[in-house]
Amino acid sequence: MTALPIVETQSGDVSAYIPANIISITDGQIFLSINLFNSGIRPAINVGIFVPRVGSTAQIEAIKQVAGKLKLELAQFAELEAFAQFASDLDKATHNQLARSQRLCELLKNSQSAHLSVDEQIVTIYTGMNKYLDSLEVSQTFTEEAEILLKEANEKQMERFLLRRKT
Repeated sequence: MTALPIVETQSGDVSAYIPANIISITDGQIFLSINLFNSGIRPAINVGIFVPRVGSTAQIEAIKQVAGKLKLELAQFAELEAFAQFASDLDKATHNQLARSQRLCELLKNSQSAHLSVDEQIVTIYTGMNKYLDSLEVSQTFTEEAEILLKEANEKQMERFLLRRKT
């Protein structure tokens, strides 16, 4: 038998009495964020406090390869973004990391009617994680220029991933 407890938190506070007790008796938790949902990220999973039970064992090999560092990068981005709000001047490396993470978030956004095949998901994540779009401003993530860079990366990498999947 499977039970799926759903708890609404007050202002995202998972340390309150009821959420903390539910967390202590369950094997894994998915934390959804209204802020992520409203910004277009779906599913709106807060990767900073998300605790999967199954994890990457349920993923196909190609997804594991390209998305292995994605969760860590997004969690670090949330912390860095919070820090950057209070910092008056950021060094170039921090600024570049913030911009790269923002582009990754833009790549993960999609409308409810837009669906990507697994192959398209793999290549899209690969291009974001491997700096193919780093030459673009965050606002250009979904422009014609970005489409050209993604298409070039897709053509170069699609065969590689398809070959790996066959072996």
